[in-house]
Amino acid sequence: MKTLQKSGGIAALFMAISHLIGIVIFIGVLDYVSITDPMQKLALNVEKQTVIFSTNLLMYVFFGFALIVLSLALYDHMKSGAPALMQVATAIGIIWAGSLIASGMSANAGLATVVALYAKDPTQAVLIFQAIESITNGLGNANGEILGGPLTLLVSLAALRTGGFPKGLNILGLLVGAVGIITIIPSLNALVGVFGLGQIVWFVWLGIVLLRTQPRATA
Repeated sequence: MKTLQKSGGIAALFMAISHLIGIVIFIGVLDYVSITDPMQKLALNVEKQTVIFSTNLLMYVFFGFALIVLSLALYDHMKSGAPALMQVATAIGIIWAGSLIASGMSANAGLATVVALYAKDPTQAVLIFQAIESITNGLGNANGEILGGPLTLLVSLAALRTGGFPKGLNILGLLVGAVGIITIIPSLNALVGVFGLGQIVWFVWLGIVLLRTQPRATA
């Protein structure tokens, strides 16, 4: 139990760091989100293939595996005090992890395909790229945090019930989770960025708490 809890703390910190690095690369370095022309976006993917491939691995694939560890650690920590909430939360966490891993792997597989085609037929390549991007964005929850929001909210509710984490951390989780859930509304989808930044803070705080707290059976 102690080893699993510590592993969960390390996983939470890794998730925060990987997500932050991804944001810096895609927004700060590549300025990816400001590019709206599909051909320009494809050209950037071709030019920065290695960077984008590596970032997809970090933000989605490795993040997803860390999420599995964190979900299991949280379940183990609070299952006795809030079994129903943690069963649902853990199931959502595993599904979210699988979705993110699939998104990252699909994005990288598609990247290899369009890069090879780009040199021969840029027009056809951009059409395939748009189709692949739509699929990977859906798997990655870019159109609304339908999985990340409920996970954060349910874990925070369970922690409030069990007293397993500091109250401030739980309140932050409730707020971040609520923001994530409402991003599924198209007019509020822009709040995905707010959710992402809020969850980074939540992951850091959660990771520190898991690493410092002595494992115990909560009731």
